[in-house]
Amino acid sequence: MASEAKQEKRRITISSAFFKWLLVIVAVGFLSSMAFTWIHQTNMSQTSAVSLLRINVQDVRQDVIDASNENLLKLTRRIAEDINGGASIDLAGLESMLDAYDVAEINIIDANGIIVSTTLAEFLNYDMRNGEQSAEFLPLLDSTESEHVQSYQPTSHDPTLSRKYAAVILERGGFVQVGYDGERFQRDIDQYVINAAKNRHVGSTGCVIIANEEWSIVSDRYGLAGENLVKTGIWIDRDTMPENEVFRSQVYGEACSCIYIFTEGYYIISVLPENEIILERDSSLRVMGIMDILLFIVLFTVIFLLVKILVLDNLGKVNSSLSRITQGDLDEVVDVRSNAEFSDLSDDINSTVGTLKQYIAAAAARIDEELAFAKNIQESALPSIFPPYPDRTDFSLFATMDTAKEVGGDFYDFYLLDENKLAFLIADVSGKGIPAAMFMMTAKTVLRDHAERGDAPQDVFIHANAKLCAGNDAQMFLTAWMGFLDTDTGLVRFINAGHNAPVLIRNGKASFIPQKANLMLAMMEGMRYREQQLQLEPGDILYLYTDGVTEATAPGEKMFGNDRLLELLSQDFGTGDAACRKICETVRKSIDAFAEGEPQFDDITQVCLYYAGKRRADWTREKEFDAKVETLYDALSFVEDQLDEAGCGKKEKKQISMAVEEIFVNIASYAYPSEVTDGKVWVKTEVGHQSITITINDTGAPYNPLEKPDPDLSMDVEDRQYGGFGIFMVKNAMDDVCYERKDGLNTLTIKKQLA
Repeated sequence: MASEAKQEKRRITISSAFFKWLLVIVAVGFLSSMAFTWIHQTNMSQTSAVSLLRINVQDVRQDVIDASNENLLKLTRRIAEDINGGASIDLAGLESMLDAYDVAEINIIDANGIIVSTTLAEFLNYDMRNGEQSAEFLPLLDSTESEHVQSYQPTSHDPTLSRKYAAVILERGGFVQVGYDGERFQRDIDQYVINAAKNRHVGSTGCVIIANEEWSIVSDRYGLAGENLVKTGIWIDRDTMPENEVFRSQVYGEACSCIYIFTEGYYIISVLPENEIILERDSSLRVMGIMDILLFIVLFTVIFLLVKILVLDNLGKVNSSLSRITQGDLDEVVDVRSNAEFSDLSDDINSTVGTLKQYIAAAAARIDEELAFAKNIQESALPSIFPPYPDRTDFSLFATMDTAKEVGGDFYDFYLLDENKLAFLIADVSGKGIPAAMFMMTAKTVLRDHAERGDAPQDVFIHANAKLCAGNDAQMFLTAWMGFLDTDTGLVRFINAGHNAPVLIRNGKASFIPQKANLMLAMMEGMRYREQQLQLEPGDILYLYTDGVTEATAPGEKMFGNDRLLELLSQDFGTGDAACRKICETVRKSIDAFAEGEPQFDDITQVCLYYAGKRRADWTREKEFDAKVETLYDALSFVEDQLDEAGCGKKEKKQISMAVEEIFVNIASYAYPSEVTDGKVWVKTEVGHQSITITINDTGAPYNPLEKPDPDLSMDVEDRQYGGFGIFMVKNAMDDVCYERKDGLNTLTIKKQLA
């Protein structure tokens, strides 16, 4: 009783501690999340506000400049029209126009950039090139521009005097330059400036304020025109407050962020209230707060599930184990150790059961050790590293064996007999357990020995059958399917000794390969075995299996069956190692699901082979050679380099080189007259996936070697007509030879299919 009370107390303590720490963690997480969100959203809101303020102040600035430029240009164009119409340009004439148009300065500049007439005597005969400010107008003399406006700025001859200048070219050459001062400048554009700011909003509640150089408000939203800018609450010190940078001020009694720029004699200030800036931040905080509250609720819901999993479910596991123990299953081990209470409980139960198991432990240990040793031997005899050939791209392999007992009678094997030949097999020994495993080891060794000796497929099985029949007192036998793959061509030579037909998966469609079954190995001495062939195409998958796959049984004695296997394999599994592994895993999972917990009564072994084939990249290369026999080796070297890069076989390479040599020598020897010393030959190679095409061009005399009759090989050598044998060999060695004469060019094309 005391022990039970103690355990109950501990359980309550654990639960209380769990709830307390979870509450602390949730609280810290909530506060941290809110703090991070507040900082992040504040920064984002400030950045967005600065961008909004700058956009508005720049927009108004550009509008003011555009209006100012247009006003001054209108005056300058009218003065230019008067001058073009014959108005006098002497001092009296210019002063008359000065008064008529109410401008501050008029200058006439000739085609050489010299001021020839002006309302300011000190500028007469001044060379516009001598000043940086005046030189800005010189492009007008090059006819690259017809008019130009300069920004409102202090003049170079008197920095205390600010003026704005515009110029328009004259029909007689040169141009007229007109300037007006700040008073006229502001009078012309004040009305536009007033309208530019009055109806402009920054964000939802912000505004734009414009003041002149004397800090008098020109335009604002609240009708303070004529008042000092300080009236709005804004004070600007240009020495310490840079343009286009944010400063904060109480504007119209409300905390605001502001940006200003000075242009064309005006201060343009963009204003945005702080409460609008932080509105987005506060909205995000509210949303985050709601989400965190929901998270808090979810966490406490999870607490209940954790308690259920950690406490109630563990109690169920303990009770379930106790039930099996009381029914006589002394191998049951209670192993619930999620916390100290359950660990102590598990140890107490296991200690009690341990006494009952001591008398049988030694015998069971010896049996387990022997079975484990046999299993290790069996597994070590089978290839288990995948992919087995990681450097090979022309094929992929994957295999699995799941025994019904500790050791089984199924086996698989694969090995390279040479660089381009792969042997692979699957087999199923009659019986189970250690005897079947021992017979399996013998059969595997015998088959491999004869395969690696280079025996033909049927001879491998004939010799293996003879050795397995000898001394087979246990009357064991095995089914086996063994294939020999030529990795270059995809041809599989195979022998089937009573085994299940493999499945070929091609383009996502699975089908059993047609085959003629031979008698099983070790059934009868003196048996003959017939070889068959299967041509694999790139992308094909060959799936081998034992009858443990198709004969897997579900409740009600239903078998997995061939149809279900084909349906399962009729899908796109991808390519390469991944496809092979996926197929084996998919089949195994499907068998497990189909069996619905029924015990596995037979070994399940699978071998999956993906054939990719040797793919070659496509390319075209061309090179020019002198039409001389001495350059033959350069041409052959060029062609043979392409053949090597394409992975061309020795036989094809030799045939192609012979053909190129025959054609090149004929061109070098006969295509061009003897007096032509600069004749050329162009050799082009086109490498494809399955073929190589070589085109040889020359500009020599027209000649079609294919019209040359083939030599009569039935005649004696001394009686045959001279010539034609070389091109005859070319035609016989190549898969296609054709000739064309076009635009003064002889073109001879040879093509060879590559294995």
